[in-house]
Amino acid sequence: MKRILLAAAAALLLLAGCAANPDPSIADEGGMTKLPWLQIDQETARQMMEADDGHVIVDVRRQDEYDAGHIPGAILIPNESIGTDRPEELPDLYQIILIYCRSGNRSKQAAQKLADMGYANIYEFGGIIDWTGDIVTTEHETE
Repeated sequence: MKRILLAAAAALLLLAGCAANPDPSIADEGGMTKLPWLQIDQETARQMMEADDGHVIVDVRRQDEYDAGHIPGAILIPNESIGTDRPEELPDLYQIILIYCRSGNRSKQAAQKLADMGYANIYEFGGIIDWTGDIVTTEHETE
């Protein structure tokens, strides 16, 4: 009986070790799991912002933070407002989404939540505290 249990355990370990990644869309060429969104540096984000490709820049901070200064053209979708329903501001699951917050923490959380909802082209680029490009306030955009 001990031999049978030992053989069964060995077979299970062997099979578990050979199992394929259950979702190949989140594996790289080596089979390692990767995030369903990409973290990019701010220079790459800046270059992507220059492209006329239908992208959207999403600021996931609070309204008061956004009003104090944000990247030109960014829309506000606070991280706390992102739940399980797709935000109406992001109707296209395949649109390029460039996402940031103050330091990079909330943008990573928001990127994961959006990816969990099925968004496919999410690029997280950290926080506005490191941004060297232009920053505008809501007051200046409405003038």
